Amino acid sequence: MITEDYVQGVFKGLEQGDGASFFKHVNDKVDWIVEGTHPLAGHYKSKSDFLAGTFAKLGKVLPNGAQLVVEHLLVKDDQAVVELHSLATAKNGMRFDNRYCWVVHFADGVIDRVRAYLDSAMVARLFEENPI
Repeated sequence: MITEDYVQGVFKGLEQGDGASFFKHVNDKVDWIVEGTHPLAGHYKSKSDFLAGTFAKLGKVLPNGAQLVVEHLLVKDDQAVVELHSLATAKNGMRFDNRYCWVVHFADGVIDRVRAYLDSAMVARLFEENPI
C-alpha cells in the first residue's frame, strides 16, 4: 500500500527541479494519458515517449523547466490524486501559471499509469507565443 509520505517523496524530485529523481519512480512502460487538445496532449505508452512528447517540448519554451509544486495530495490503496501548480516563466516572459491534476497508479511502488488534466488553453497559448 502506498502512503502519503511515499508519494510526497516521489514528487519531491519534481519540486526540486530534479526530473531524473522523479522519473526513476516511473515504469519504463508507463501508460500516461495527457488529456486535452493542445501540443502536449496524447496517449503515451512509455516513459521515453512521454518525456519526448511533453517535458522535452516544455524545456524548449520554459528555460527553467515547469517548476512544479505539489499543492494537494489524496492517497488510497495504490492510487494517488496529485494536484500540482507550475510556477514557470516562458522564454517570452509569459507566466505559465498552470494547474495540474494527475491521477497516478502505483504497482510495486512504481508509477505504471497516469491520467493528467491541465489547462489546455494555457498550454496552447504557451506554444503559440513561444513556437518550437
